Amino acid sequence: MAVATTEFTGHKTDIPGLLIFDVTYIGDERGYFQEKYQKAKLVEQELPNNFNVVQNSLSYNKEAGVTRGFHAEPWDKYISVITGKVFAAYVDLRKGDNFGKVVTVEINSNTTVFLPEGVANSFQTLEPETYYLYSVNDHWSADNYAKYSFVNLADPDIDVKWPINLDTAIISERDHNHPLLSKIKPMEVS
Repeated sequence: MAVATTEFTGHKTDIPGLLIFDVTYIGDERGYFQEKYQKAKLVEQELPNNFNVVQNSLSYNKEAGVTRGFHAEPWDKYISVITGKVFAAYVDLRKGDNFGKVVTVEINSNTTVFLPEGVANSFQTLEPETYYLYSVNDHWSADNYAKYSFVNLADPDIDVKWPINLDTAIISERDHNHPLLSKIKPMEVS
C-alpha cells in the first residue's frame, strides 16, 4: 500500500538562485499533515545541497498590512507561512547584471521560497494572525547586522505594487527609512 506524502515542486524565477516551491499536504477529517522542509525532496527540486539549517525564526504578525523589509542578509534563507498569507517581494542586491531585478509572489501554507544570500526580502501580510517561518544557514547575531543591505520599500526604481498601500501599512520606522536602490553598494557574494 502506498503511503501519501508531501510533495515539493520547484520553480526557478528571474532572479538566479531564488526558487519557489509548491508544497502539498495530506488531509482528512482530523486536519492535515505537511512537511514544511524536507531536505532530500527539496534538493531533488534544485534547492542547493549545501543549504544546512542552523536556526529557525518565526515572525508573528497581528494585522493585515504589516510590511517588513527590504533586508538582504549575509546568509541563505528558506521561507514558509504557517497560517495566513503574504505578498512577498524580492530584489537582487548582488553585484552583477541582475542588480535591481524584482520578483514578487504570494506565499501561503502551500508555497515556500528559497532565498539566496544577497537577495533582499520583504513581505506584506494579507491576513491577520499570519505566522511567517524562516530557516537560515547561519546564526543571527547583532555583529552581522553591519553586513546587511537594505532598500526602501517605496523605492520608485523597484516599483513594487503593494496590495495594501504603504501609506496605510504597518511599517517600522527603521524599514520606512531605508535608502533608495540608487544609494546602495551592490553586495559581494561568494
